[in-house]
Amino acid sequence: MLISIIIPIYNEEKIIKKLLIKVNSVKKIKKEIILINDGSTDNTLKILKRDCKKLYTKIISYKKNMGKGYACRMGINKCSGDIIIIQDGDLEYNPRDYHKLINPILNNKTNIVYGSRVLKGGKRVRPKTLSFKIRIFANHFLTFLSNILNNQNLTDAHTCYKVFKKKIIKKIKLNEDGFNFCPELTTKFSKINEKIIEVPIDYFGRTVEEGKKIRFFDGIRAIFCLIKYRIKSS
Repeated sequence: MLISIIIPIYNEEKIIKKLLIKVNSVKKIKKEIILINDGSTDNTLKILKRDCKKLYTKIISYKKNMGKGYACRMGINKCSGDIIIIQDGDLEYNPRDYHKLINPILNNKTNIVYGSRVLKGGKRVRPKTLSFKIRIFANHFLTFLSNILNNQNLTDAHTCYKVFKKKIIKKIKLNEDGFNFCPELTTKFSKINEKIIEVPIDYFGRTVEEGKKIRFFDGIRAIFCLIKYRIKSS
């Protein structure tokens, strides 16, 4: 199967080439790498075009920052693969986990896999800052709320690593432009009765100072998003 790796990128000039080298180093996977430059204002686009031409298959670029959800939708529309992997444009997640992420799909155990930063089995490095501890608590709470509303039993509903068959994502209509892409996706998978399998993954957390994009109000928005799409008929 062809694997489409969709990477939304916003202001990652310091690490984007390192990430793409890691993605390309994953062997025994037939893959296409689709980059979405989400209105970067630093040298990200220049670096991609100058230094990374051989490290990706397609690039979509627009001047205005539209958000992760919008970027992922654009990537999904352009991909050719049978299986889609959502990969953040930083080094928090390890592309070496691709094999364990796609194996349950290849073995016909499920159509959807999430990479869990909570399940035992992955290498984890987390900053020891108060803000990061609050973020961990918020993630646990949002996962708890998501499980109640969607009748699921996930450990990490808001992980970046969401992997699914293309034919499944075509069954739902995605609307959210920002980080609410994650709770919208999880809720809509629930509403079409698709089982989600989780596998443990590596995670190397970073702080806001290091480039982390998500903020407190994104968590508040996620709560409303979960409720909205649970109530909406489609």
